[in-house]
Amino acid sequence: MLLACGDALIDFVPVKSTDGRDGYVPAVGGSCLNIAVAMSRLGAPTGFVGGVSNDMFGAMIAEHMAASNVSLRYVTRSDTETTLAFVRFVNNEPHYAFYDETTAARLWTYQEGSIPFPAIDALHVGSTTLINEPVSSEYLKMFRAGKGLTTLSFDPNCRPSLTHDKVAYVRRMEEFAASADIIRMSDMDFDFMFGGNNWDAKADAYLKAGAKLVIVTRGGDGVTAWHATAGKLEVAAPKIQLVDTIGAGDTFQGSFLVALKEAGRIDVDALAAIRADELAAALAFGTKCAGVTCSRSGPNPPWRLELS
Repeated sequence: MLLACGDALIDFVPVKSTDGRDGYVPAVGGSCLNIAVAMSRLGAPTGFVGGVSNDMFGAMIAEHMAASNVSLRYVTRSDTETTLAFVRFVNNEPHYAFYDETTAARLWTYQEGSIPFPAIDALHVGSTTLINEPVSSEYLKMFRAGKGLTTLSFDPNCRPSLTHDKVAYVRRMEEFAASADIIRMSDMDFDFMFGGNNWDAKADAYLKAGAKLVIVTRGGDGVTAWHATAGKLEVAAPKIQLVDTIGAGDTFQGSFLVALKEAGRIDVDALAAIRADELAAALAFGTKCAGVTCSRSGPNPPWRLELS
């Protein structure tokens, strides 16, 4: 099984009404939930780890996961509220306003022994639930507990509007990166945390510190990856008719992990020995799936049958 751990929320996506007024349509989202849905729709046994409310929006989230065959076995349900996010596009990039104080996702806690790490192929964490306490420390506790027992995947998926103490935030993200086997971030994430685009030096530092693979996604410019033996790879993004980019990075992350699993390279030792052609194929599969998501509205990863 593959597990995605973190945020599950409702995105309010902007639309135009029939009379030309601005409006919003609710859509189930959250980076880590999107990743779980992406993996499951491709046929991989997948579960979600995190807090989901019992309220109306939480019911929408649970129904959405069930409809995409995502296991709710590791979900914690509670009577606290659901996180809400309103989306605004600036130069085709989504910007978010979050309502996330005492919510089910933010108040989730890790129970030691609750996840059978050796039975999990890969465990992914990231996004908004890593920003604020107490849930950030809970996910870090879980992540460290899984070190050496399963493949650990990490994507900060930065949210500058939620980050009030950038120095503390970057320090915490580096704590997650220190345990991760796979580190992915967008070029915008990199610029927010470290400034500029000196990806080579940072990737080299991560690999020397123990990471097996470092990836920077660059939207329409494709993907760059660094691996200790396969080297540096560049994979182009497919040409598409862009609708919006909501969930594109999440779809890439989930589909890339599925590609590694199907190639027999998801295990840490197998990942360390991956060939350049195998890595390029997995990256290309991720960009193909992300392209499908970008070609339609909202965080809507493709089903396996759609790819043919």
